[in-house]
Amino acid sequence: MLFIRTIISFLKDKEYRDLLFTTAVILGLGSVVYHYLEGWTWLDSLYFSVITLTTIGYGDFSPQTDGGKLFTIVYIVIGLGIILSFINTIYHHYSTMKNNKKDEERH
Repeated sequence: MLFIRTIISFLKDKEYRDLLFTTAVILGLGSVVYHYLEGWTWLDSLYFSVITLTTIGYGDFSPQTDGGKLFTIVYIVIGLGIILSFINTIYHHYSTMKNNKKDEERH
């Protein structure tokens, strides 16, 4: 239940919504570019975008075209900070909610 309350409170905050929107736009942009430049399916394109920007990099997909390789360089530089900010923000928000709940239970 804490997880659902955390998500709801996260979505109520305008700054968090803006960060979520920016993250979705970056992932969407990457998916569209990889779909057309590399000829990958939409799911493969989204998968590669997420795997790349979260720095997991399994290596099962890699751009083969020069355009795809150049885009990936720019995409990582721009998108990495945004994705990591998003993950960090979610973690801190969840931690705050969890600590607030513990404080409420003590009093």
